Amino acid sequence: MRPTTPGALVAHVADLAAAVPGRCRVLLDGAAPLRPQDPADALVDALRAAGRPVVRVHADDFLRPASLRYEHGRQDPDAYLEDRLDVGALAREVLDPFAADGTYLPSLWDAVRDRATRAARRQAPPGAVLVVDGELLLGRWLDAELTVHLTVRPATLARRLGPQDAWMLPAFARYEQEVAPQDVADVVVRVDDPRHPALVVR
Repeated sequence: MRPTTPGALVAHVADLAAAVPGRCRVLLDGAAPLRPQDPADALVDALRAAGRPVVRVHADDFLRPASLRYEHGRQDPDAYLEDRLDVGALAREVLDPFAADGTYLPSLWDAVRDRATRAARRQAPPGAVLVVDGELLLGRWLDAELTVHLTVRPATLARRLGPQDAWMLPAFARYEQEVAPQDVADVVVRVDDPRHPALVVR
């Protein structure tokens, strides 16, 4: 473990992404209670300061319709892992075309209203960096030049989820066992104390 600070962590990831020539896709993966959107948002400013245009996308805007997500009930951990995210749409509408020609769809599905967002396709500037945050993103054949995984001890995750969302714990346990995100991510960060993150040095 190498202790760092939230700011230094963002700067480290920004340096890695900025060093990629041409367009770069960054996946920032972490359970919702770990708030992966916070370092992802901070990464936007850091990359722009480094002279790179940035495209920001949330994986939660590419969820499956409720009828598919909740086909086996609203608290099924296997469905949470396997059926929540429309992986094919995220690859087809965002990651793959962004790499090919810089086009992307900013959102697909409004999970609150449970209907399509009907967003129009956009064109990223040359040399742009795409930053995508979300849960359970790794090990799904999503292509990216840089992947970052936020992790905590199981007891910490259980505490942050709380009793109401404890049913999700088997989903994250399966993710750890089957995907081993700490082994496949380019950057792994321990955030048991979010004020004092630590880089996992391998």
